[in-house]
Amino acid sequence: MNSRRVWGRLAGTSASVAAAIALAAPAHAETLRDALVAAYENNPTLLGARAQQRAVDEDVVINRAQGLPQANLDTNYVENLIISPNAFAAPKRVLRTGPALTVPIYQGGAVKNATRAAKERVSAGQADLRGTESSVFSQTVAAYMDVLRTQALLDLASNQVEVLKVELLSNRDRFEIGDLTITDVAQARSRLALADADFRTAYSNAIDARETYIRLVGRSPENLEAPPPLPGLPETPQDAVAIALDNNPDLIAARERAEAAGFDTKAAAAGRRPTLGLTTGVDYTNYFNTLGGAFANQLFQEETTSNAALQLRIPLFQGGAIAARYRQAGARESAALEQVIATERDVIAQTRSAYAAWQASNAVIASSQEAITSAELTLEGVRAENSIGNRTAVEVLNAEQELLQARAQLVTARRNAY
Repeated sequence: MNSRRVWGRLAGTSASVAAAIALAAPAHAETLRDALVAAYENNPTLLGARAQQRAVDEDVVINRAQGLPQANLDTNYVENLIISPNAFAAPKRVLRTGPALTVPIYQGGAVKNATRAAKERVSAGQADLRGTESSVFSQTVAAYMDVLRTQALLDLASNQVEVLKVELLSNRDRFEIGDLTITDVAQARSRLALADADFRTAYSNAIDARETYIRLVGRSPENLEAPPPLPGLPETPQDAVAIALDNNPDLIAARERAEAAGFDTKAAAAGRRPTLGLTTGVDYTNYFNTLGGAFANQLFQEETTSNAALQLRIPLFQGGAIAARYRQAGARESAALEQVIATERDVIAQTRSAYAAWQASNAVIASSQEAITSAELTLEGVRAENSIGNRTAVEVLNAEQELLQARAQLVTARRNAY
């Protein structure tokens, strides 16, 4: 009788824990759409990716500015502490100030191509951001489904503990009247212990799934609803691959980076071409009546000057640096083109693999549903036959275990398919 009370408390504890988890969830139901919206607004990975993209956007302005006029106001004040005795007109102090304007006229195409490369990298960054969003959304959906799956498995495990508890008590009663042997009771006790261990594992998995959900979404799962059906799924693997090749953000980003690398090569080639620029400015100088020493009264102590200049620079020899930069840019362009091919192959492989896994999961769902129906009929028949002595208690336990495994397989297959 003491053993019976111990196992009764053990099973009762398992059921109580399962009930506590169920009651811990708020009454308000949360949908998959709610989870995705929360992840979009709060996930730190997404927020960081958006900030990084804003930084990449500024590269267009930075590169374009190299081809626009530059205006500066330069001010220079000099106090001559020791004046050479041979400098008869050197002032003791000088103030020079004035605006200067520099206008790039021709840069060999460097600015134009660098700006185009920056724009392509902005497009690549936007594709990367979409890829990050897709990854976070995929993880969120998986976490959502994992919460549902682990909770369902926990419920199954808890129910199995209750069933085996009743089975153990029934076997004990039948043993006392001589209908079963002590072996049957021991086997029922063993199955109950294993079921309780499975329950503890299921409980741990449920906690882990909830924590993963919180990490991604930013809040705990609240009475999650079953997800809606997925619309517009491709009918064949070929259709899936065609859609992926047109829309996969990783592939789009690789293509944009290859385009940017091409413009980088053109910008590097511009280093071999002449450049032309215009510089103009106005200078105001004040010597504070210290210019000229003894001849100060004969000199102007303040003056305003203006100048304009055209500067033409023709590269002749830079030690091979320009040629090296051009070769370097060309090699990087080749690497970017090869990366496009590698990414395309990877996308095709992932898509076909995912499609095959989806079809396999759908097949498992169908077979699991059929297995559950058969297992339920089998269990009902075995229990009936056991009541009249045609089946052993072990056969009843085995039938219950087969039904539990079929139900668990169905829950997991639905999660994997989604």
